Amino acid sequence: MCLAIPGKITEIIENPPALRIAKVSFSGVIKDICIEWLPEVKINDYVLAHAGTALTIVDPEEARLTLETFRQWAESLEDEDLK
Repeated sequence: MCLAIPGKITEIIENPPALRIAKVSFSGVIKDICIEWLPEVKINDYVLAHAGTALTIVDPEEARLTLETFRQWAESLEDEDLK
C-alpha cells in the first residue's frame, strides 16, 4: 500500500539541466521533492508527494482536512499504546 502525503511548497530550486526540485513542508518537516512533472506548481501550493516526487497539486482546504485526519489517527494510536 502507498500513501501520498500533502505538503506545502516553500521554495522552488531551478538548476538546469537537473530536475526541478522544491523544498516542501510536511507539517514543519522540510524535504526536497521532485516537481519536474508539475510545471505549473508554485510557492505556497500544496502537493501530494510520494517517494520524493510530487504527484499532483491539491486544494489547500483538502490538504488541511487530510493533515487533520492524519493527526487524529496518530493521536488515537498513541491513546491505544497507553492502554
